[in-house]
Amino acid sequence: METLPFDGMDCWEPGERLLIVDDSRSVLSLMTVALGQLPGVEIDACLTWNAAWNKCLSNQYDALIVDYLLPEGDGISLVRQLRERENYRGIPIVMVTSALDRETRFEALTAGVNDFLTKPFDSFELQARIANLLALRRAQVQLARHAADLRDAVIRATREIALREEEMIWRLALAVEMRDGATGDHVSRVAEISRTIARGLGLHEHLCQMIYLAAPLHDIGKIGVSDAILAKPGRLSAEEMREMRRHVDYGTRILDNGASDLVKVAATIVGGHHEKWDGSGYPAGLAGDAIPIEARIVAVADVFDALCSERPYKRAWPMDKAVTEILSGSGSHFDPACVDIFWRTLPEISSIMVRRQPAMQFAGNGGPAGDVGADGVDPSPSPDQASNSKRAMR
Repeated sequence: METLPFDGMDCWEPGERLLIVDDSRSVLSLMTVALGQLPGVEIDACLTWNAAWNKCLSNQYDALIVDYLLPEGDGISLVRQLRERENYRGIPIVMVTSALDRETRFEALTAGVNDFLTKPFDSFELQARIANLLALRRAQVQLARHAADLRDAVIRATREIALREEEMIWRLALAVEMRDGATGDHVSRVAEISRTIARGLGLHEHLCQMIYLAAPLHDIGKIGVSDAILAKPGRLSAEEMREMRRHVDYGTRILDNGASDLVKVAATIVGGHHEKWDGSGYPAGLAGDAIPIEARIVAVADVFDALCSERPYKRAWPMDKAVTEILSGSGSHFDPACVDIFWRTLPEISSIMVRRQPAMQFAGNGGPAGDVGADGVDPSPSPDQASNSKRAMR
C-alpha cells in the first residue's frame, strides 16, 4: 500500500477531527500515516468498541472510519448507537472490512454508514474518500451556521419590528389617556394588572404578553369623543353618555382588520371591555363566556384602577373601597374567575398600584378602612362620588 502525497483539495480548510476504529494495530498505523498527510486533520485512533464509544462521548469528530469487526461489538452497532445522538446524526462514517455480503452492507447502510472501504485499501483512495467526506462535512457545517445566522437575523428583525409596534401603541395610548385628564399612569397600571390576572388564569405566556401590550389601547376610541364630555366635572347627561359610549365603536373602527396579533388582541379588548358578565353591558350586550377572555380581564383591571384614580369628574377612591367594589361585581359586572384571581393576586396588584402611584395605599395599613383614607378622601363615597364611580366604569 503505497502512500502518496495528497494534493486534491484546493479549498481545503484545516481543523477537522477524525477517529479511526480498527482492531488491528498495523491497520491503524497505516491509516494514520496515510491520512496524516491531509493538512490540518487531527487524528485519533482506538482498537475497541468501548474505547471508540467513550471517545465519541467526550469529543466531537467530523468523520469516522470504523472496522466492521471489533472487540466487544461490531461496527454496525457502534454506528447505529452514534446515529441516535444529535451531534453524530450528520457525521460522515466509512466502514472498512475485508468483505461484506449484500445483506450486511444493506444493514450497515440502514444503520447510517455513508461509504465502504475494502481491505487491503489503497492509500490514495483512502485519502481522496476521506477528503471528500470532510469537504461535505465542512459544507454541512457552513450551511448550518449560515442558517443559524439567518435565523438570528430574522429574530432580531422581528424583535425590532415588535418593539416599534409596541412603542407606537404605548405612545398612542398615552396621548389618548392625557385627553381624558390623566397622566398616562392609568394605562400602565391597567396593562400590568391585566397581565397579572391573565397569568393567574393560566393563559399561555404569549397571550399574557399580548394582553399586557394591547390593554393600554382599551380606550383608544376616546380620541373621537369631544373634550367637553371627557373633561366635564359633573354627571353626564343621557345624550352625553350615549356619545361617550360611542368611543367603543370609534376604537373598533380604528383597530378593525389588523394584521398583527397585537392589534387583533387590542381590537378584541376595545370591543368587549365594557360588556358585563350578566349581559347588561355594551355595545353588544354579550354575556358570560361570549365575552372574549381578553376583554373580561381588562374590564376588571380598568374599573379597579379607574376607581382608584383621580379624574376631573371624580376623586380617587381608597384601594380598600375599590377592591370591595370589584368583589361585589363578581358574577354581575365581572367574570367570577377573573375576580377570584384578582383577589388571590391582590398583594401583587397592590404593589403595582403603589409603585405606579406612590401616594396610594390601603386605608388603615391594609386593614378595614378608617374614617379617612391615606389620600385624605373619605372612604365612604359621597352620592356624587358614587354616581361618578359608575362613570369611571363607562
